[in-house]
Amino acid sequence: MTDDLITDDVQPAYRREIKSYVMRAGRMTPRQQRGVDEGWPKFGLTLEAGMQDFAQVFGRQAPLTLEIGFGMGHSLLEMAQATPGHDFIGIEVHRPGVGSLLSGLLAEGVNNVRVYSCDALEVLKTCVPDSSLDRLLLFFPDPWHKSRHHKRRIVQPEFAQLVRSKLKVGGIFHLATDWEPYAEHMLEVLNVAPGFMNLSADQTSVPRPLERPVTKFERRGERLGHGVWDLKFERVH
Repeated sequence: MTDDLITDDVQPAYRREIKSYVMRAGRMTPRQQRGVDEGWPKFGLTLEAGMQDFAQVFGRQAPLTLEIGFGMGHSLLEMAQATPGHDFIGIEVHRPGVGSLLSGLLAEGVNNVRVYSCDALEVLKTCVPDSSLDRLLLFFPDPWHKSRHHKRRIVQPEFAQLVRSKLKVGGIFHLATDWEPYAEHMLEVLNVAPGFMNLSADQTSVPRPLERPVTKFERRGERLGHGVWDLKFERVH
């Protein structure tokens, strides 16, 4: 049943040469599997459905946030619960994380989230109308530490312009990373990206915004002395 609902592989027409992620093998727990079986028909969206009218999808006009790579979904669930007047789209390629979020949505009775389980760039290109997002979130993407892998980093000039096209004027691109060299790379890309304004007064990072939940992963990093860098950019034209 699950394979009919969520597919890790996209059709050839949607493939791109360099992926910013690696598909990890992961066994679904019974709870995650139930989340998929029961939650996907209610919350799941697919590339094949094409361009969406999200006001119609959610049945209302509301501020719209899209998160790329929600992991196990804990932060996305917390944000959706904290702001029931907003709608959220989450994208994640890993099945256990999708199952975890869907299970949480069902358990908590949260209805303002919809989920894609496929390549985020293809979702942006194929399903998200231009100038439709109030926020786009990218929290703790894979930093691809080795120099030969930097081309795999999702934050590149072309990606910045794709994000810009999907944000409304005045919309916010919020990024966070615990890897300082990646934060520097993000700043190099976005500080010169046309149409964006860095919301940091000194063109670097901003203090951690209260609306971004602190994850267990982040708390563990703090105990180990790791830093976290939040970046916020506004689409200005």
